[in-house]
Amino acid sequence: MGISRAAFQFVLIAIFLLHSAGGNAAPYAAMVMDARTGKVLHSRNADTRLHPASLTKMMTLYVVFDAVERGEIDLDQKVRISRHAANEPPSKLGLRVGQKVKLRYLIRAAAVKSANDAATALGEAVSGSEANFARRMNDMAKAMGLNKTTFKNAHGLTERGHLSTARDMTVLGRQLFYDFPDYYNLFSRRSTSAGVKTVRNTNRRLLNAYKGADGIKTGFTRAAGFNLVASAERGGKRVIATVFGGRSVASRNQRVAELLDMGFSRSPNRVAVKKPRRPVLNLPASLVARSGRVVRSSRPPLRPIAVPAHETSIAIAEDISDVLVEVALSDTTIPALAEIAAATDLGAGRTGINQRPVLRPLVAQGSAQEELDSAPPGEGLVVLRASADGERHWGINVGLFNTRGEAERVLLQTALVEIATLDAAKRSVVRGPSGWEANFLGLSEDGASLACRRLHARSLPCTPRVHR
Repeated sequence: MGISRAAFQFVLIAIFLLHSAGGNAAPYAAMVMDARTGKVLHSRNADTRLHPASLTKMMTLYVVFDAVERGEIDLDQKVRISRHAANEPPSKLGLRVGQKVKLRYLIRAAAVKSANDAATALGEAVSGSEANFARRMNDMAKAMGLNKTTFKNAHGLTERGHLSTARDMTVLGRQLFYDFPDYYNLFSRRSTSAGVKTVRNTNRRLLNAYKGADGIKTGFTRAAGFNLVASAERGGKRVIATVFGGRSVASRNQRVAELLDMGFSRSPNRVAVKKPRRPVLNLPASLVARSGRVVRSSRPPLRPIAVPAHETSIAIAEDISDVLVEVALSDTTIPALAEIAAATDLGAGRTGINQRPVLRPLVAQGSAQEELDSAPPGEGLVVLRASADGERHWGINVGLFNTRGEAERVLLQTALVEIATLDAAKRSVVRGPSGWEANFLGLSEDGASLACRRLHARSLPCTPRVHR
């Protein structure tokens, strides 16, 4: 009995689809890590070089965050969209050639929607071209110890030689969490404004379904399968799980949930946190700035404004309730705290990407200035919060001033603009032979170095010092 031509074609199509779904499935790899210590709790094929897909954007965003911190580019700088970026295939934001978009919106689109056009535009904005940016990504990967990762582009679409491993992507996810806490909550947003439109998170199913999940990044291509690096926190534990080669969104998310559960069950309740060492990238001048790109932060300088002479306490709320700093100020002029907060995007809910904070006046219970002026020469006055780590002997100096009040106000300003690294430090005003020194104490050597790098990126003074 013969078979019709149409039936024969149907059989061929069915065989092709079955082969595509099963026979050509991307290789599976996984890793589970205790984020607090970096200890590996589970691995499978974790060192096999595979296609990372949009997990690539974790490094794209890491490099962009680093460039912002260095002052190479500003969050409010408008980026002109090139033809190359606009022509990237989906997933995309839908950017048009010649359109100008603020850097902060491109960051949101790349982090939340995984937009390929936004990722390419970010790379071009930082390094002048995607090829230059890929070299910088590889330099950062090398400095981070990602020895089996090679990047060819900023978005992660399949390209020969663009490969990574489950281990390297897990390490990268951990670095993102610890090195850029100001930006990390981007990855947990279910939706956000990307300027031209509101975008939804590609990882929202896991974020909604798994208790404690707060990021980090999904990825999919035919060559890669369904990839995911996920981080979750429960009861003081933080676990990162990575999957390469999932068969579908649902099966990948189920597997990641199982791996996270495994991680929480295998990790100890109490352990000393060992933060990863921040990679140091020595950039050649040719990659730092191109086409007239800024090499200093364009944040506006702090400006004084007049306020009523009666004592006032200003409360600055970061994302309404995340951070509340209160201090009584009795001088007739104080720096514009709204300008300070806006210049550093404190309203971002621990990211540098949202808008202004909420400011509300409070009635002061007493004059902080009287206490400040009462300390005898040579004695330090610690103000606000003290560090709980008595073994940290490093600090930073942020200036020498004519009066104690000036020094204290600069400490407050500096704490507000750099709350990520200085919130737990001791704030000390010490009278010396030449004036009043403003210091932050109780930092580690790495913490002091990081704080100064971030302050220098804002064109603010900072000198690390050892305090025994």
